[in-house]
Amino acid sequence: MVKAELEKLKINYTIIDLGVVNIPDILSVEKRQTLKANLLVSGLELLDDNKSILIERIKNVIVDMVHYTDELPSINYSEFISEKLGYDYTYLANIFSEVTGITIQQFIIINRVERAKELLLYNELSLTEISYKLNYSSVAHLSAQFKKVTGLTPSFFKKIGQMKRIPLENV
Repeated sequence: MVKAELEKLKINYTIIDLGVVNIPDILSVEKRQTLKANLLVSGLELLDDNKSILIERIKNVIVDMVHYTDELPSINYSEFISEKLGYDYTYLANIFSEVTGITIQQFIIINRVERAKELLLYNELSLTEISYKLNYSSVAHLSAQFKKVTGLTPSFFKKIGQMKRIPLENV
């Protein structure tokens, strides 16, 4: 989709990584606006300032770390993020907070709770197993963060999720 838009507008590019495209040439204001509008129609956003790009990279590292790996890193999250992106964590944390209005730690907690919600709804793991999988120090710690973020206890959330499920034979 992005490739097609770039080719349609005759813009030279090199793809560096998922979600990141390097455009070596300087784009005219008109071409930049057209590209931005065309990408927006597809639900994509053109980020062209370094802070926004770095924020998206931080978010992507965290989302990948929490949602798409079977085991969270054994090292400190700040070290992990810093190593992945090649920047000092304090620098990353300051920019992230300045732009998003929340800390990296709060963003990690929100994503860990979202992952816990998914795992609760799958109903394959106990709360103890989920807390271990998400690298919480205890079930109580997971439960406290879960309630702070969602306003619900994990068990009540799970109960609500099960009530919403409709068996196939009832459809």
